[in-house]
Amino acid sequence: MHFVVPLARLLGRRTRYRITDFHPECLFAALGRRPAWGAPLQWLTDAWRRRVDVVEVLGEDQAERLRESGVDPSRMVLVRDPSPVPFDGAQPPADPPPELGGRPVVLYSGNWGVAHDEATFVGAFAELVRADPAAAPGLWLNATGARADRVEAECRRLGLPVARTKPVPLARLAGVLRAADVHLITLSDAFVGYVLPSKVYACIESGRPVLFIGSRRSDVHRLCTARVPVAHYRQAEVGDVAGAARALRELLAAARAGGAA
Repeated sequence: MHFVVPLARLLGRRTRYRITDFHPECLFAALGRRPAWGAPLQWLTDAWRRRVDVVEVLGEDQAERLRESGVDPSRMVLVRDPSPVPFDGAQPPADPPPELGGRPVVLYSGNWGVAHDEATFVGAFAELVRADPAAAPGLWLNATGARADRVEAECRRLGLPVARTKPVPLARLAGVLRAADVHLITLSDAFVGYVLPSKVYACIESGRPVLFIGSRRSDVHRLCTARVPVAHYRQAEVGDVAGAARALRELLAAARAGGAA
């Protein structure tokens, strides 16, 4: 953007910019602070954003962030991502990893990186396993990322049922997503409006229950509230371990009821 927008203005051309993850905001959120050199960089970034003719945003939370930085709402267009894979009934659910021993599956699929909270879920998962080890779910990490490594290591340290696989080719993804009893999506509060986990679209389209650990201000919550049946969606705030554990219990019960039906 710092190159294209000034060049376009010099040439008299219009610009259309699609926001995915915000930068430098994501860097500052990851650092937990904005360094001294960050203030002029943020000012310049905001100045160029305000000069883009059309800004495509992925969610209403992103549009709110842009309005806060002075971008004219009339320049914004909401263009949501589709699910990267279709769910037409032709894909049978994949077999969960055998080390989960036939337990109900909580699936985290995709990147579990710096933008995604992990401590709340691990605490809730440990609470469920301690309360009823035999009936507790297993965690399937079909995932990459530094936080995925940390979650796997912490679950193994605590003796929690976890299995880790590498992300599958796109042609097999629908089957993996349909194997979930509950999909897990997380987002740290500092990244709300700067990052929108694109996996939410496929999780919704898979027809499986969804647990979102993150803020109600995020479009993850907005999308799931609008598109997932009430009994199949729960949200818990980051840090609310008891609330996340309760939500997970309710979703697993809904998944069992759906299977029985």
